[in-house]
Amino acid sequence: MENIRNFCIIAHIDHGKSTLADRLLEFTNTIEQRDMQAQALDSMDIERERGITIKSKAIQMDHEHSDGKQYVLNLIDTPGHVDFSYEVSRSIAACEGALLIVDATQGIQAQTISNLYLAIEHDLEIIPVINKIDMPSAMIEEVSDQILDLIGGKVEEIVLASGKTGEGVEDIMNAIIERVPPPKGSADVPLQALIFDSNFNVYRGVIAYYRILNGVLRKGDRIRFFNTGKDYSADEVGILKMDLSPKKKMEAGNVGYIVTGIKQSKEIKVGDTITLHNDPCAEAIQGFEDVKPMVFAGIFPIDNDDFEDLRDSLEKLQLNDASLIFEPESSIALGFGFRCGFLGMLHLEIIQERLWREFEMSIITTVPNVMYKAYLKKDDEQITIHNPTDLPEPTVLKYVEEPYIRAQIISKPDYIGPIMALCMDRRGEIINQVYLTESRIELTFDLPLAEIVFDFYDKLKSISRGYASFDYELTNYRQSELVKLDIKLNGENVDAFSSLIHVDKAYSFGRRLCSKLKDLLPRQQFKIAIQAAIGQKVIARETISALRKDVTAKCYGGDITRKRKLLEKQKKGKKKMRQIGSVEVPQKAFLEVLKLDD
Repeated sequence: MENIRNFCIIAHIDHGKSTLADRLLEFTNTIEQRDMQAQALDSMDIERERGITIKSKAIQMDHEHSDGKQYVLNLIDTPGHVDFSYEVSRSIAACEGALLIVDATQGIQAQTISNLYLAIEHDLEIIPVINKIDMPSAMIEEVSDQILDLIGGKVEEIVLASGKTGEGVEDIMNAIIERVPPPKGSADVPLQALIFDSNFNVYRGVIAYYRILNGVLRKGDRIRFFNTGKDYSADEVGILKMDLSPKKKMEAGNVGYIVTGIKQSKEIKVGDTITLHNDPCAEAIQGFEDVKPMVFAGIFPIDNDDFEDLRDSLEKLQLNDASLIFEPESSIALGFGFRCGFLGMLHLEIIQERLWREFEMSIITTVPNVMYKAYLKKDDEQITIHNPTDLPEPTVLKYVEEPYIRAQIISKPDYIGPIMALCMDRRGEIINQVYLTESRIELTFDLPLAEIVFDFYDKLKSISRGYASFDYELTNYRQSELVKLDIKLNGENVDAFSSLIHVDKAYSFGRRLCSKLKDLLPRQQFKIAIQAAIGQKVIARETISALRKDVTAKCYGGDITRKRKLLEKQKKGKKKMRQIGSVEVPQKAFLEVLKLDD
């Protein structure tokens, strides 16, 4: 165990984590040169297309140090976007050290600080690395000062590197071996292994990834999952190279995988402890964070016969992405589906994309909303509202509370005005502003979560020309004046478009929604009325005119009453058609409504 080092890479999005990980893999000859490609650890097509890491990926590297000893390095590459911070928390729980990567051209950003605090809470050894030093706009001295202000230490402890050219990679290796402590634990006590990730393989079932804290795991052992209490046989154990590499046994301190032939995804839980059936450990491993979904949306199959297939697809996705939470629900307009919890809008978008790519599921997503707490007049009873349709009638409702977040925005001082205006417009309260350096300011706001889930991040990037970075955490619930906004098509509610919204924003939001739907819905043979209503009160309306055949074309000359007679006859037919006709809402409309412009 003296020669094992477990570490992860943490940073803000787009600071070069995956590129630097590529250089480490090349340096240790973990990947053959002919197999090398950019973002080698990003295995999903969607990660490569978007240039972001979505999944943490563990890999083992062997390295002979200058002291002549052979070291085993277990690296976990983590995502940088705020929506995937749960992946980072799981990786940190399995490590003793962290490389803190900071872009030399951009400096410290909000997610860097958030991930750093997470690592410090777990007592990880932090190795600061300034990346992209080869860039002409690199500000090495300024960024070094920012890092020292944040974590203390000496300038000599900061490693300068370039993921593009490979400069400084050897210094990073030396720092990992010399500064990251070896794992603690013993091979002579009962087995304790933390499951930090899992995956579903069509042929082999569920593959769990774990970090052994104590004990030894051998191929063929009878194992037990501590929290579910289920026993299985360890059909295969091994280490994580670019592919799975089987071994006879795995000892304390190591990171690896286990295949047990489990086909039911619900029988294995990320965060559970693996122990032996004959010699179980006394307690499960503690300190693993629970996931806190921020955004909720309904996911429904386009064809109701696909409901069970959608359930299977979501369960398999949940194995690979433990931050996804879902439960069944039904809708009058859309039939049976699932209410899903996500960490943010990007997370929702990625799940939609993965359902289509990996399982070919055609789905409809309802308007996302957050979780509210409603208090009833009778006995002050509290109920949780995931769906606007669950909101009780005003006659029995006492008040509603909505979730608030503490938002941390780091930007250049030039953009303070527009950023403050944006946050105030979203019902925000400024808590603090601190100059980190002369050219970098940190603003702290309290904001309602519902106000940031749609397009806040995009707007923030636009007004700051890409310089502002954003991170947040849930703080508390506060009483708020919220109303339920319904969208009616020809007098019938479409509950997929229903939303809970602050009373001050309801009128403008209703108008924008009606206007957007008028552009998105196809014209029919009959007139379609689109209305936004609060209770029985209609606050906005748009009308889609009917497709009209020119029935008077054959009337040339003659009396005007002949034309009128034909038009009246057509009018009656349209009226009848409207009574029996139903408005089909295309899938595109459900997706486009989420992208409302001001």
